[in-house]
Amino acid sequence: MSESIWVAGEVLIDLIPRGGERVAIVGGGPANTAKALARLGFDSYFIDGLSTDQYGEQARAELLADGVKLDYTLTSNNPTCLATVTLDENGSASYEFLIDGTATFEFNESWLPDPTHPPAVLHVGTLATIVEPGATNLFNWAKKVKAPLVFDPNIRSSVVNDRTRYQQIVEKWATISSVIKMSDDDLAWLYPEMDFRSAAENFINEKTQLVVITKGASGLTGFTEDGEVSVPGVKVEVVDTVGAGDTVGAILVEAIVKYGIDNLVGTTLENALNRAAAAAAITCSRAGANPPTLKELEGY
Repeated sequence: MSESIWVAGEVLIDLIPRGGERVAIVGGGPANTAKALARLGFDSYFIDGLSTDQYGEQARAELLADGVKLDYTLTSNNPTCLATVTLDENGSASYEFLIDGTATFEFNESWLPDPTHPPAVLHVGTLATIVEPGATNLFNWAKKVKAPLVFDPNIRSSVVNDRTRYQQIVEKWATISSVIKMSDDDLAWLYPEMDFRSAAENFINEKTQLVVITKGASGLTGFTEDGEVSVPGVKVEVVDTVGAGDTVGAILVEAIVKYGIDNLVGTTLENALNRAAAAAAITCSRAGANPPTLKELEGY
C-alpha cells in the first residue's frame, strides 16, 4: 500500500489575539492535519486553493516548510479565507469567518487529483464540506477515491447555523466515510437530544467503521461494531487547544496505514487512541496548531 495521504479541505489565516493585537497564523483544520501527517513522516499531499495574496504565500511557505506536498493545490488570484479567533479563559477557540469569493473554497473536479490513482488514506474536513458550491464538487470527487476516508466535520455553526441542514451534510459525508472524528461539543450541538453512543451507533449502522469522539482533557472514546474503547487524556499545561483535534485526525490516519481499518478494534484501537491523546496534549502545550513530530511521540 502507498503511504501517500491526501488531505482535502481549507487552509486559511487565523487572526489570533496576542499581546493586545491580532497575529496572522496559518490555520484551517485540514491544513493542520496535513502538517501533522508530514511531521509523522508521511507523504502528505494537501488539496485546496491557495491564493497569490500575502496570506496565501504565508500559508504556502509554512506548509512547504513542514514538508507538506502542494502538487495538488490550485493557485488562485482570489483572496485567502480569514478567521477571526476568540479564545476563552480555558484557551478554547471560537471563529468568525470571511469566506465568500476566496481561493480557499474553489473545489472543482477539473483540477482535483485523479481519483483512479488513490492514496493510502483520504482525509476530508471542516468548512470545505459545507461551503457551496465547492462542497458538492468535493463530495462528488471523494466518492470516486477508492481509499479509506477519514471525515472530520469540525462543526462551524457560525457558518451554517441550521442544525437540520448541518445534520444532512454530515450524514451525507458519513455514507462514504470509514472513520468519523468529532469533538463532544460538536456532537452535542449536532444531536442535542441524543447521547454519544446512540449517535455513534447510527453512523456505524450505515457505512462508518469507526467513530472517535474527542473529549478534551477527559480523553477519547472510539466506537466500532465490536464495542466501545475509551482512554484518558494526558495531563498538560494548556496554552491553547488550536489544532488538537486535527492532530488526533492525523494519528487516526497513521493507525489506518499501520494496522488497517478493519483491525482498529480492541487493544489495537486502544493503543491508537492513547497515542492520539498524547499527540493532542503536546499540541495543546504550545501556541497555535503546532503538532508533534514522530520523534516527540516515541514511547507512545
